[in-house]
Amino acid sequence: MKLRTVIVIGATSGIGRAVVERLASEGVRVGIAGRREDRLLELQQRFGAELISYRVMDVTKPSATEALDELLAEVGAPDALLYASGIGKQNPALDEDIELRTIETNSVGMVRIVDHFINYAKRETAYNKKHKAHIAVITSVAGTKGIGQAPAYSATKSMQSAYLVALSQYARMERVPITVGDIRPGFVATDILNPEKRYPMIMTVERAAKFVTKSLRHHKRITIFDWRYKLLVCFWRMIPRCIWERITIVQN
Repeated sequence: MKLRTVIVIGATSGIGRAVVERLASEGVRVGIAGRREDRLLELQQRFGAELISYRVMDVTKPSATEALDELLAEVGAPDALLYASGIGKQNPALDEDIELRTIETNSVGMVRIVDHFINYAKRETAYNKKHKAHIAVITSVAGTKGIGQAPAYSATKSMQSAYLVALSQYARMERVPITVGDIRPGFVATDILNPEKRYPMIMTVERAAKFVTKSLRHHKRITIFDWRYKLLVCFWRMIPRCIWERITIVQN
């Protein structure tokens, strides 16, 4: 499917920013949102206002839906909406602030934005059986099992995947013209990772963006980055809970 217009939430860094750069370089109209206006403005100046529209948005605030409505009014009904906002830290000290901020961004923020867009899609006449809006969320292979070094991160990623399953079923039950995508990267070289540490099977952000844009074009239901992580996820799923809970995960 050819993408003409895409909205990316969480476009100021990491995979979200790389996806915007890739789409805009291909001539796709992109509506972008994030907390750091200087980075949003830089993208608009780089690619031009005819390709990039932006709104400052904090997904943890109720005002985020107002910013989304303004973006939708400016760019029109998008072919796809990508939720790329996310934070994640290893938190062996169980710092409550880290855990709660992770939940606010990854879970509460996602529900706020995705549900608001679904309600928009219900009444938007541009969408129908032949032209459905695609909603994709960047989750993680970390959602496969609870990880002791990052409880909130792994739990929120699991929640996101489960929520997308429910939304996919909901769309069929209510005949909403949307499709749902769950994009599950492994280690990607973004600001989330500690630059002083070494990570296995790490992927460049540019290669990750290639996987994401392909997933958006094909309305893929589940995308796991490359065959190595597919094997890893299969292996993780086979480990019984009683054994997994006794495994010591090395802190990166």
